Amino acid sequence: PDYVLNWVKLQICPPSVLIVSYIESGKAAAQFGFYQLVEWKPDDSMIAVTAANGYILLFDIRGSDEKYLYEPVYPKGARVKVTPGYKEEQCAPALTLEMKKPVDLEAPISCLQTLQEDLLVATADGYLHMLHWDSVSNGRRAVNLCTIPFSLDLQSSRGPCLDLDGVHIREMEYCATLDGFAVVFDDGRLGFITPTANRLATDQLQGVWAADVSDGTCVAVNNKYRLMAFGCASGSVLVYMIDSSTGSMQLSHKLELTPKHYPDIWNKTGAVKMIRWSPDCSVVMVTWDCGGLSLWSVFGAHLICTLGEDFAYRSDGTKKEPLKISSMSWGVEGYHLWVISSTDATPVPDGAEGDEKLQQTGILQFQFIKSALTVNPCTSNQEQVLLHGEDRLYLTCGDPTQAHSVSDKSPSRDSSSPLSQGLSTLLGHKHWQVVQIHSTYLETNWPIRFAAIDWSGQCVAVAGRRGFAHYSLYTRKWKLFGNVTQEQNMMVTGGLTWWDDFVVVACYNFIDRQEELRLYVRTSNLDNVFASVTKLQADTLLLNVFRNVVILFRADCSICLYSIERRHDGPNPSVSVELLQEVSMSRYIPHPGLVVSVTLTSVRTETGITLKAPQQACSAESILLNLAGQLIMLQRDRSGPQVREKDTPANQTKLLPFCPPVVLAQCVENVWTTCRSNRKKRHLMEALWLSCGEAGMKVWLPLFPRDHRKPHSFLSRRIMLPFHINIYPLTVLFEDALILGASNETALFDGPSSSSLEALFPFCTVERTSQIYLHHILRQLLVRNLGEQALMLAQSCAMLPYFPHVLELMVHVVLEEEATSREPIPDPLLPTVAKFVTEFPLFLQTIVHCARKTEYALWNYLFAAVGNPKDLFEECLMAQDLDTAASYLIILQNMEVPAVSRQHATLLFNTALEQGKWDLCRHMIRFLKAIGSGESETPPSTPTTQEQSSTGGFEFFRNRSISLSQSADSIAGGKFNLQKTLSTQEAFLSPLVNKGEECSIGSATDLTETSSMVDGDWTMVDENFSTLSLSQSELEHISMELANKGPHKSQVQLRYLLHVFMEAGCLEWCVVIGLILRDAGVIKQVVGFLDSPEVPPETVQSIRAGLKAVDLWASSDCLGYKPFLNLIGPQLLKLLEVPVEQVQPEAFQPTGASKLSEPPLLLLPRAEELTAAHPLPSDGPAGASARPLNDTPPEEQEPLEEGSYDCTLS
Repeated sequence: PDYVLNWVKLQICPPSVLIVSYIESGKAAAQFGFYQLVEWKPDDSMIAVTAANGYILLFDIRGSDEKYLYEPVYPKGARVKVTPGYKEEQCAPALTLEMKKPVDLEAPISCLQTLQEDLLVATADGYLHMLHWDSVSNGRRAVNLCTIPFSLDLQSSRGPCLDLDGVHIREMEYCATLDGFAVVFDDGRLGFITPTANRLATDQLQGVWAADVSDGTCVAVNNKYRLMAFGCASGSVLVYMIDSSTGSMQLSHKLELTPKHYPDIWNKTGAVKMIRWSPDCSVVMVTWDCGGLSLWSVFGAHLICTLGEDFAYRSDGTKKEPLKISSMSWGVEGYHLWVISSTDATPVPDGAEGDEKLQQTGILQFQFIKSALTVNPCTSNQEQVLLHGEDRLYLTCGDPTQAHSVSDKSPSRDSSSPLSQGLSTLLGHKHWQVVQIHSTYLETNWPIRFAAIDWSGQCVAVAGRRGFAHYSLYTRKWKLFGNVTQEQNMMVTGGLTWWDDFVVVACYNFIDRQEELRLYVRTSNLDNVFASVTKLQADTLLLNVFRNVVILFRADCSICLYSIERRHDGPNPSVSVELLQEVSMSRYIPHPGLVVSVTLTSVRTETGITLKAPQQACSAESILLNLAGQLIMLQRDRSGPQVREKDTPANQTKLLPFCPPVVLAQCVENVWTTCRSNRKKRHLMEALWLSCGEAGMKVWLPLFPRDHRKPHSFLSRRIMLPFHINIYPLTVLFEDALILGASNETALFDGPSSSSLEALFPFCTVERTSQIYLHHILRQLLVRNLGEQALMLAQSCAMLPYFPHVLELMVHVVLEEEATSREPIPDPLLPTVAKFVTEFPLFLQTIVHCARKTEYALWNYLFAAVGNPKDLFEECLMAQDLDTAASYLIILQNMEVPAVSRQHATLLFNTALEQGKWDLCRHMIRFLKAIGSGESETPPSTPTTQEQSSTGGFEFFRNRSISLSQSADSIAGGKFNLQKTLSTQEAFLSPLVNKGEECSIGSATDLTETSSMVDGDWTMVDENFSTLSLSQSELEHISMELANKGPHKSQVQLRYLLHVFMEAGCLEWCVVIGLILRDAGVIKQVVGFLDSPEVPPETVQSIRAGLKAVDLWASSDCLGYKPFLNLIGPQLLKLLEVPVEQVQPEAFQPTGASKLSEPPLLLLPRAEELTAAHPLPSDGPAGASARPLNDTPPEEQEPLEEGSYDCTLS
């Protein structure tokens, strides 16, 4: 058979074309075997190919006689830009492959790695071979693995040495920043080999190995973060780092699927097959033997997985077979992932006819978009999410025509006072602003390497292979270089950013062969004539701006600070740039490629600070350096004598030196800080925000003394607080206490045939996400006994529209953790949180909202910390907050006996009458009529049919629906059916759920809604109750009578006394207060209690005699009481006719028929009373009745399982 080697070059734009193929002769193919692995020479002049029989084949890449293989054809009349290098960029070169003398290593080759001028090859006989690309003249050297000393660290005396007899290297990869090789041996052990000299020799190699790991399968290294990712047979990826002090391999973190998110597949993935870091080293792609792809961030935040959700299931619910991958590689700049699928011999049904086809091996290309922060971590605008793909940009800014207009002739803003777009502009739209990059620029400068957005969110700039271009969202126009030669003579190297109306770029000038810092004004044509050019001494790797200062990080590991000042001495806007300071970091940075970002900020550790707050916010106090995930801070040294500003000449700015660096945090991916100031929100504005991968986020929060008091010397001025989030953060809205991000969402579609590879994947979109983080910070402060700081922070954010939801989240999260803990908590946090929440006016609403969104089983724990719900109900009445009081009735009817609930409902009804809240009155009347008087003597018989309940008890009022559409007359013999289609007290005492408490605010879409539970919308009550409602004139008549009862405060006091006497069993006093209040319900309730055998005959006789005396007195002296006495006439008649000795002990025992004309009692007895009458199911009541409280917007609640219930009236 023939063996083919294809070399494919990816052109500037699709389609990719085949340039050359090499076909081996049959005789040579039999000698060498089939081709296996390939490596490029760093200068792209040669490639090395391994053959199955142990040969290394080296190929020279040469130009052919025909200079170009393909040339573009343009239509007649088209304008074609002819620039230097035009042919090389637009045409496909004609190349040839010429094999050099093959090298026989006499053993199967397991892996190879290129090293500048050398090739390192590992063979199955346990040798490492070093070959030169020019193998004919220099030959090769070999090292036996058994001669390399391995230990747990470079201090050889520590730990056992590794025995490598009979072991060879399965896979290896060179890490330039660690200057060594990460290797996986064929027995599964992991190691790292370091050369002690420039040349590979037996006595110049040493190695360290990872203990307790013996199932390694593959390896990939991350040069920017100095990480080594090892795949394991268990399906997990172990990410190691090298300890700088001992040289040992230390586990940094793991990449593995969790049973929480992938319960069906997390332990069935098989061994890790391949690991590939992206070109910018910010993400890593993993695939397994069973198939599938999974994407993680550098420090372990999980982003995408194709083994779950829509990737794993078809639209009809059937499970797909995961795509098995034999090879994969990232494309240029990480915009594409090229995947070669494995040949699958499993028959795949084709269409409806049932024909079977074999799924063939194919090449798939996955497209990705990434955050601009991955390669251009500038801070010109950190409150916008900016994503870019190979040909377009995604922005989160609002409609530019609705935001503040930014036209080409608009005046520039003052750089010392940056403005925020505001919450409505940043979050006012669910969709993205998608900007297509100009095709003319892409044609010659693909791919896009850098992107930045300005302070207003209305202008973006992009830089590709050469030059740059910028775009205005307001005018919807691109600006490109008018002179294409100028564009092609510069290349952006250190990134680009915005300063006022200027684009700041660090670039290389090909004409002068000089590194330069250039500033181009946005309002003028894009031309070097309007640019401010400053020559630099070394290559620039990173660029950033802080107020009027530009900070550069250079390839010589030095940091340069430049000042920018606008000049007005010419017809066109211009700037002057001056060097302020140079700081050498060569002592602390081992390799310049390890620096991820550099930032100038006003943040300090606050030790020995002498600046006032406004002065500090305006000054560049510190440099933040992300060194391979290690955040380092250099702050100015103010320990010496300070120079006053008025003593310093204006043209001689004296800058202080920097202190030695200190490490703030590890495993840092992104850093956010702001140069804006807000006196009312100093905690948030002066904090430092860190993204730390799987560890979530961290905030370095300043601590301020209250009321400008002098702080304690033993207290720290800042504190690092970690917290977990559910999204991957892309930006922080400082004043709004929000995190913005983006997530991959999928949509299933029915393709024409499932046999095509692309049909295996759903349609993917990018969705905007957001999350509240304030409750996490408040909780962390309370845990650390910093309640005063937490209170100051919360008070500064109290005006945010979703602040009530923040308090609910904090209570709910702590309640869930502590109440469900299996171990006793020695120092519970819930009482502290409850005391903290009482500092805010929304305390009563917060508690009741949280309770109704929590399982009933946790209520006792909650109210043991926050207070008795009856007391909270009375506080609501005293505060005239009747809607919240109505919500507390739901709590009371589940936690108290029916009499207490009835009593509080009556009290709420009277208060609503006094305040003229007629809607609430109507529903309270329906509620009171529905629950009846509680004197039912007949239990309901068992219904003929009963469905299995999905709840574990009777606490279904929060989410279960109970039918009340039947009137009392239609319920025969005291028998009634509780069904799950409508609701009882929930219908009367709560609004529409989708308008109230289920609207949890944690999203970017509905931030203006609050989580208040009662909004006055009672329209969901069953219309069959319309006969029970009162007319407006009747309500006014009742209101006039209410006016004769005295002041409201006296009524509240009397109701409180009635409550106390009722609990104490003082029935005589209850009758007296009932007469004063003219409350017939109280008299009915007391008369009903007199039938109990526990009531002494003397009490019955006393009440009977007292009521007779009151009736005689009212007839002769006070006729105003006669209407009320006539109203309670049936109870008086019953009491006067029944002798004391005829009161039977069985009065409350169930009989066959009900004597009530009122609707039967629907209030449920307490759980302990129900237990004896009805055996409860084993599972708890929260299974279907409670809804978890999330810090992201809640989904629409799914319909609960239908069922019917029987209740025994007692």
